[in-house]
Amino acid sequence: MRTRIFTTTLLCVMLGGAVACQPADDAKSPAASGPSAAPPTSTTKDPASSKPAKDEKATVPNFVGMGLQSAQDAAQELGFYALTSHDALGRGRMQALDRNWKVCNQSLPAGTSTAVTTTLDFGAVKLEEACPAQEAEAPSTAGGKMPDFTGKSVKAARGALDASTSITVADATADGRMVLMESNWQVCGQTPSPGAALNGQPVELMAVKFGEDCA
Repeated sequence: MRTRIFTTTLLCVMLGGAVACQPADDAKSPAASGPSAAPPTSTTKDPASSKPAKDEKATVPNFVGMGLQSAQDAAQELGFYALTSHDALGRGRMQALDRNWKVCNQSLPAGTSTAVTTTLDFGAVKLEEACPAQEAEAPSTAGGKMPDFTGKSVKAARGALDASTSITVADATADGRMVLMESNWQVCGQTPSPGAALNGQPVELMAVKFGEDCA
């Protein structure tokens, strides 16, 4: 045994002297490898955790006069994520680019305290347009009568009629233009006349672009 210990010691000295000889198991021991590093702690904030609880309430501010995009951002900062908007002029246009629209009215008055899950609806017009003093009521076929579509957009007229109704739309001027984007055209004339009974008959609409006078 002494011969084996002496031989091992001599071998260590011959291999460098400065290299310490330790049992092989020492390399696996916690002491040899130093203190273990603690698992990294994530500092990333979960976006969902920043949202208010569903039963939380917030006070609705005054959004009127703000750009639609700015109004939506401000509402979300307060926790309102159920947001919608509509054309305040009743033409049925989509707010495809919110930054091009401004808020004219809101579904809940400023100062109202309500749950943040409440849907907020913004009535909006394009930046260059004036807000209406009051939104006009959408045309309705209640009672089975033909509504008066005069001044309404072709899109609003189509939306008021039954989906199965056969509808023909023509340019009221002599130019014979195609009516492609119906929200940009207003009704000047119609058949059947307002008040006529609706029994599935075809409907004809004569229209011009908004900003033009009916011929």
